[in-house]
Amino acid sequence: ITDTPPTLVRTNKFTCGFQSIVEAYGVGDYREVSPAPYTIITFPFLFAVMFGDLGHGTVMSFFALWMVLTEKKQMRKRSGNEIWATFFNGRYIILMMGLFSVYTGLIYNDCFSKSLNIFGSGWSVKAMFTSQQWTNKTLQTNTLLTLDPNVSGVFSGPYPFGIDPIWSMAVNRLSFLNSYKMKMSVIIGVIHMSFGVVLSVFNHLHFQQKYDVYLLFLPELLFLLCLFGYLVFMIVYKWLAFSARDSSQAPSILIHFINMFVMQGKDVAPLYSGQTGLQIFLLAIAMLCVPMLLLGKPLFLYWMHRGGKGLRRRRVGLPLMYRQLSLESNLFPLAFVQQFDFADVLLHQAIHTIEYCLGCISNTASYLRLWALSLAHAQLSEVLWDMVMRLGLRITTRVGVVFLVPVFGVFALLTVSILLVMEGLSAFLHALRLHWVEFQNKFYHGTGVKFVPFDFSLLPSVFEHDGLL
Repeated sequence: ITDTPPTLVRTNKFTCGFQSIVEAYGVGDYREVSPAPYTIITFPFLFAVMFGDLGHGTVMSFFALWMVLTEKKQMRKRSGNEIWATFFNGRYIILMMGLFSVYTGLIYNDCFSKSLNIFGSGWSVKAMFTSQQWTNKTLQTNTLLTLDPNVSGVFSGPYPFGIDPIWSMAVNRLSFLNSYKMKMSVIIGVIHMSFGVVLSVFNHLHFQQKYDVYLLFLPELLFLLCLFGYLVFMIVYKWLAFSARDSSQAPSILIHFINMFVMQGKDVAPLYSGQTGLQIFLLAIAMLCVPMLLLGKPLFLYWMHRGGKGLRRRRVGLPLMYRQLSLESNLFPLAFVQQFDFADVLLHQAIHTIEYCLGCISNTASYLRLWALSLAHAQLSEVLWDMVMRLGLRITTRVGVVFLVPVFGVFALLTVSILLVMEGLSAFLHALRLHWVEFQNKFYHGTGVKFVPFDFSLLPSVFEHDGLL
């Protein structure tokens, strides 16, 4: 056997779209872990985090559901329109993205840029007026008034699901959502990347590279969790430890995270007791993981090549197909190959170490696109409502009813063309990038050959080679 075995992944009409997303990055190596099953959930979810709107998600879901219910009829038509064929082939992907967008829209409490008062607000404005002794004159002489949650009776408790609708009336709404979505993006990103690192274990064990579990997987996971996993811990701890009463004393997470690297911060109030010692310990572990990643595997393979324990038995018992695969796809230990170049292995591992360590920083920052696109989508939806729909709602006479019909038509056209198509495509591409670059590169090589059944029609004709046809 001299050729790499082809990769066959069996799919159905639901999973073929998600498998196409993965194979657009690269066909998986033979018997390598495929990210497609996990992409079925993570891809629509990351899309919905950026596209979170209950109204837009509902429209998208109904459009995809119509394509699903009429798929047999549409297949018989066989339309030659390439754009329509693209939408139709991804109908199940669009359906999942729409359903997840409905879910995130309920969490954001955002429906066509408007909030829904489903469970009632947890704020009592009447109690605020009573406690502060505000009158109608107070409202007439003050443009802005601040509701203090520390006043007894004003805040009854957290909203049952999602964001309280009173935030849609607040002046500092954007500042609150900025902080909320930014921290949420970091938490989702670290969990997603950690899951990708964990999946690499199955490749190491299946290809009988158990030493990679200790020399690659553990240092990679410790480096990620000791730095950015600790950042997630500080975010969650601050949410739990500080309330609205302590808002003025709540420290900045970013300042604490920066001080962790520069070994400073004595003038900043700590989050908890023993914080400095724990941060030094975690930073020391992360720094020790770097030389382990850089030198661990090359030195071990060099030792195996020079006659390590069990090398002769393993080299004899390894099938010829696996020895050939190790030359072509680097899936199997280089120590099993007769020609071993330590400098080449060290250079390859140095590139991997630099790429992974710097990638942990850049990839975590890359997940902030979840926050940026979510805010952009919400603000664009709000601008569209204020400049188009509110214009028709201002006229309260009978003429306004007639005028509202073309205004709603323009609003619907702009909503579909800009917010659904253009913004949806933008969120789709960013979710695609997060899976290809930030998630799949932790465990997925994608250098295999796709299995193609033998077919005489795919073979070139002898006459074509001779130029007779």
